[in-house]
Amino acid sequence: MYLWDFTALKPYWGLIWQGLGVTMLYTVITVLAGVVIGLVVGIGRTSGPRWLSAPLRAYIEVFRCTPLLVQLVWVYYALPVLVGVDMSAATACFLTLSLYAGSFYAEIFRGGIEAIDRGQWEAGRAIGMRQRRIFRRIVLPQAIQVMIPSFINQTILQLKNTSLVSVVAVGDLLYQGTVITAASYRPLEVYTVIAVIYFAVLFPVTLVADRVEQRMGAHR
Repeated sequence: MYLWDFTALKPYWGLIWQGLGVTMLYTVITVLAGVVIGLVVGIGRTSGPRWLSAPLRAYIEVFRCTPLLVQLVWVYYALPVLVGVDMSAATACFLTLSLYAGSFYAEIFRGGIEAIDRGQWEAGRAIGMRQRRIFRRIVLPQAIQVMIPSFINQTILQLKNTSLVSVVAVGDLLYQGTVITAASYRPLEVYTVIAVIYFAVLFPVTLVADRVEQRMGAHR
């Protein structure tokens, strides 16, 4: 029978918190970058010229239809060879996670914008408003209400996706768990603690997402 001993991890709590800090940092910066990318691409697909729609859709489908792990490995190992530029693991992970998140956020923005009735645009034009002002003052505020639940859910997934950066030796929570396991020989305790930390971070966010979704549903 296995004898659990969580006290063996006491010397390594500094590494665990350090790894959690890296995980949260990657989540925040890649979500922010992904939102910017998604907003630009989403608007480009809904309001941009027709010739722009095909390359933007190609970008979305490439990142949505290939595994994130494959993307990370390809960007870290293959892209520097193709472009002839050295790239650190941290940079490769930031770039990949941001583009991956951006492809999903772009579809969220596009879906939210297209969910607004065309009559809203026509009403704005009828009172002399320009296209950009209609979008900024009438369409976007309503679209945001539609997008919020999907946005929160995608952000939750983004936090979980950051665990893949450990594959290229970025010191996130999971990577530090691997380091601690090699030093302590207590894999069950280490990965149990890591799982509990992920749950403790994510569960409150899922409750917020459920609450927001219920309120948005009631509002509609």
